[in-house]
Amino acid sequence: MTQRKGLRSPQSSSQSKRLSSSFTSQEDDDDVTFTQPRTSQVQRGLEKVTPGQVDQKTAEVVQYFLVKDQKKIPVRRADLVKHVLKEYKTIYPEIIKRAAQTFDQVFGLKLIEIDKKNHIYILVNNLEAPNRPSPIQSPTNPKMGLLFVILSVIFMKGGTVREILIWNTLKKLRVDAGEKHDEFGDVKKVVTDEFVRQKYLEYARIPHTDPIEHEFRWGPRADEELSKAEILEFMGRLHGQDPQSWSQQYREAHAAPESSQAGSSSQR
Repeated sequence: MTQRKGLRSPQSSSQSKRLSSSFTSQEDDDDVTFTQPRTSQVQRGLEKVTPGQVDQKTAEVVQYFLVKDQKKIPVRRADLVKHVLKEYKTIYPEIIKRAAQTFDQVFGLKLIEIDKKNHIYILVNNLEAPNRPSPIQSPTNPKMGLLFVILSVIFMKGGTVREILIWNTLKKLRVDAGEKHDEFGDVKKVVTDEFVRQKYLEYARIPHTDPIEHEFRWGPRADEELSKAEILEFMGRLHGQDPQSWSQQYREAHAAPESSQAGSSSQR
């Protein structure tokens, strides 16, 4: 599952902070004006609309999410209320509940709130769905292959890696971040802007470094959408090795979900 104008040399901490917060800061003021309706308010709101109106608004919310998901763009509650729900915002919890049921039952997708503070939602493949094709074995586009390589490096190196290691790894695969690539275009832009906006990666400044350095971690979408066991199998195929030969990572990949986090302290 990058900075829009190529990799901006991080010249100040404020630039880095803008990169990590740019997705949510613009809508913060809009969202604080919306208070989650109480159950009694939702019930009263439902009494003022017809079942057909609720179904129609749910369909509009579903469509809005699907359009955004085509480019893996997370959805803010503020945008949803402002652009879709509008006068139906009083029954927001009911609409979201019905939309989530539609995604699960019709599309095999899960609606997940990945940021409860800023109320940001994404759609991910339902990992429990039978016969779900692995996105790693069947990437939807070449960029996904690039992403899986990066996520693999992060996982194998303990959950956090310095930026320079990612660029050096990609260069060995003939993907030079300093050159325009035939498939990916501006590689640095794809990695440090696009994948970050999509929440596949987190990109943060390393404190007290001079010159300034950055590091990558798995983002919340990667945690929800991808399996570390699949990532390890991907590494096995890439290097022609049995995944169990990486014993520490194998244990982490096959541990209970609550104890298997991308940022956990695997040994390098």
